[in-house]
Amino acid sequence: MEFDHHSEVLASAREKCRIVLEGKKASVCMGDRLALNSFCLVKPIFNCIISASTTKAEGLKAVSEHQPDILFVTEDLEQGYGIGLVKEAKLACSQIKALIFLRRETTEVVNEALDAGADGVMFVSSVGTGRGDFIHALLTTLSGGIYYPADVRELIRTNRNEEVVDPLDFSLTSRELEVLDILVAGFSNKEIAESLFLSAETVKSHVSTIISKLGVRDRTQAAVFAIRNGFSR
Repeated sequence: MEFDHHSEVLASAREKCRIVLEGKKASVCMGDRLALNSFCLVKPIFNCIISASTTKAEGLKAVSEHQPDILFVTEDLEQGYGIGLVKEAKLACSQIKALIFLRRETTEVVNEALDAGADGVMFVSSVGTGRGDFIHALLTTLSGGIYYPADVRELIRTNRNEEVVDPLDFSLTSRELEVLDILVAGFSNKEIAESLFLSAETVKSHVSTIISKLGVRDRTQAAVFAIRNGFSR
């Protein structure tokens, strides 16, 4: 694949990255040292990095000590497992957003990342293709949404269990299903409110009720549940 690092698309992406990361703290944990160094040298990212590591133990220690806003992690690490780091980072730092790059594109690995609480899942194969997954993931997660690109959602849908779960079993109202559908698309509460012409407080209440009715721990897991069970388009 030919990569045009001078393209206008990349220039625009760098500027968006700079704006969304301004004032944020980021931790990076990647098993490939070349990828780690290259990632950290991107100027908009460099300015917000508070730790960079190659092992799960180092990554978790940094998250616990620095309480960053966002964690960038790859599935493969020099020691440990990236998905395991996501799960433990979420416990160590409640507000952290975790974006993971997966090399293996299997249902099992994607489900594992979702169960760990990843706020954004991206395939390594999509990097540099122009689909914009990375920037969309940043913009979406840091504004309070979750980001699973179309290829990830499709992989989950086509490989889900044949047993169908009826939304009515959870007493979800038509409005709550509407909110859930938009939540799955990665919208923040503010964006859901604007889309449905509701107040932000009303949307917040709907999201809390949805989480309670589905018996999940947060909006990310509510979105995962909806995708797996066909509640969303």
